[in-house]
Amino acid sequence: MDFVHLHTHSEYSLLDGANKIKELPARAKELGMKAMAITDHGVMFGVVDFYKECKKVGIKPIIGCEVYVAPRTRFDKENGIDNKYSHLILLAKNEEGYKNLTKLVSMGFTEGFYYKPRIDLEILEKYHEGLIALSACLAGSVNKAILKEDMQEAKKIALWHKNLFGEDYYLEIQPNGLPEQILVNQKLIELSKELEIPLVATNDAHYLKKEDAYVHEILLCIQTGKKMNDVDRMKMGTDEFYVKSPEEMEDYFKNIPEAIENTVKIAEKCNFDFEFGHTKLPNYEVPKEYKTHSDFFKELCYTGLKKRYGENPSKEIKDRLEYEITVIEKMGYVDYYLIVWDFINYAKTQKISVGPGRGSGAGSIAAYAMGITDIDPIKYNLLFERFLNPERISMPDFDIDFCYERRPEVIEYVARKYGRDHVSQIITFGTMSARMVIRDVARALDVPYSEADKLAKMVPMELHITIKKALEQNREFQEIYENDEKTKNLLDIAMKLEGLPRQASTHACGVLITDKPVVEYVPLYVNEGTVEAQFIMTTLEELGLLKMDFLGLRTLTVISDTMKFVKENKGIDVEFDKDMNDPKVFANTWQSGNTVGVFQFESQGMTNFMKELKPDTLEDIIAGVSLYRPGPMDQIPRYIKNKLDPNHCEYTHPALEPILKVTYGCMVYQEQVMQIVRDLAGYSLR
Repeated sequence: MDFVHLHTHSEYSLLDGANKIKELPARAKELGMKAMAITDHGVMFGVVDFYKECKKVGIKPIIGCEVYVAPRTRFDKENGIDNKYSHLILLAKNEEGYKNLTKLVSMGFTEGFYYKPRIDLEILEKYHEGLIALSACLAGSVNKAILKEDMQEAKKIALWHKNLFGEDYYLEIQPNGLPEQILVNQKLIELSKELEIPLVATNDAHYLKKEDAYVHEILLCIQTGKKMNDVDRMKMGTDEFYVKSPEEMEDYFKNIPEAIENTVKIAEKCNFDFEFGHTKLPNYEVPKEYKTHSDFFKELCYTGLKKRYGENPSKEIKDRLEYEITVIEKMGYVDYYLIVWDFINYAKTQKISVGPGRGSGAGSIAAYAMGITDIDPIKYNLLFERFLNPERISMPDFDIDFCYERRPEVIEYVARKYGRDHVSQIITFGTMSARMVIRDVARALDVPYSEADKLAKMVPMELHITIKKALEQNREFQEIYENDEKTKNLLDIAMKLEGLPRQASTHACGVLITDKPVVEYVPLYVNEGTVEAQFIMTTLEELGLLKMDFLGLRTLTVISDTMKFVKENKGIDVEFDKDMNDPKVFANTWQSGNTVGVFQFESQGMTNFMKELKPDTLEDIIAGVSLYRPGPMDQIPRYIKNKLDPNHCEYTHPALEPILKVTYGCMVYQEQVMQIVRDLAGYSLR
């Protein structure tokens, strides 16, 4: 008999679910299941990743959430009463159901948060369409009434949900072996017959396999700050809360086969798919005198071109702009340029310091003409195709720096312009890194701090280091692991928990701007009063939503304050030296190694390199930083890479190979390389 898990907690039930999203669908596939649901506690952090992993292994993803329901209204927040919430499983049947689920989960944070993000019956009634409801675990409201021996209240609650959801409401029975659960199962079977509400079998899976129960107990200790030998620590009670096989579920409920069959019926009802790639840019309102957005965009470009290059720009410059405009229009990014231009223009009119532009966006002459960037791409041979080209799949991204102190003013302007419900900040997650998880597990096992600290420090301070890699690199670490049983046990547990998200926080610079209210696409989270999208930055981009980086740069604040103090104390208006070739600057800064606080030049290696290079022009610095930190080949757009790589050229020449190896990722020399390709290989790049 087929079976589908409909009550499953992933790693995003933070420090409660030990199921890693990459492993969950694979396990379901391994056990012969055709579908699986994700139902994390009060959040939807992992639903997109779960969806993608399910699709990858060929099983049907079901998007859901185990919501918290307030005992009274979501606005009541009295200790001792309103922190006694109940659980309810909600599953999205279709797009309407997904949108209603995001609204409910969002309102749990924005309106109902009290210890947990809570909804209430009022908004459940308002946003129930397209949703399937299951009565949840022992913390469900029906089950809590049963455990209080109040069957009349249990019937009342069950009937309310049946009247609301109709045939999409199910009473949830579980095989976890707890005495309370056995009693509740019996009473739910009786209620099902009396009230004609169907039963469904679930297992409230918090970990992957039965043998993972102990590791999950450690995770709960990390969450609650307890130790495994504490009498009053949180416990699940049994080791049955894992992803059981269909055979195990069928065997336990062999006298109630309809509860197993209903899992498949529910899975068949759920048919929601995320839409990836289709760009959803907010609408920028252009002045009424312009018929189209493109007309206004071109006006800004051509007017700005004359300001930058004079009344009669060269044919090369005009051709470059026309080419860029064609690509921008073809790819549908006119509004993207206008949106960025608008908030940068606002910042400049308000005398908020704005950086000149970083990253591949500096290669756009359209951006330079409009004033989005202040770096001349013609002068420095910067390539537009690194920023935007017909083969680019992801949204382009301008790296824009603002004065650290006044950055919030720019975000506030964007919120006013597009509507506060169309703008949010973005969530990010801190994970249990190698050193951290060793210390966490040691604390839960009551291992002395000195021992735990010694073990943790054996893990090298490297980016993306794992315990497994550390064991391979450090012989002493490996020997302790192999010869000390207590250490081996600690590290084995740590490796299973390593990488799990530990806490949610706010992305340092990301801001989401949407054409419809954010909640139409993404559930919301509230972190210390800041409203954020529950999906991380890369996920939002995959969904085609506009993520902008509003970077707060302290250096700009220092420069701005310095100029202000010079004016106040000396009466001098400081202006930037446009030629950027003052010999004193190069001698006193780069040649002398005084680059602390200068982006990309602060490391000891780069400082020493610059002291040896002794740059005396900006071009020397560009060449130096490009050669010192070359970009990997896989980050260069195929549109250019295939034309530079001798292995992909239709014609080749031995003189190209050494040049290409040196110049990959070195922006300042790429135009010269392209010219060499043209001259030696007779290969046209456009």
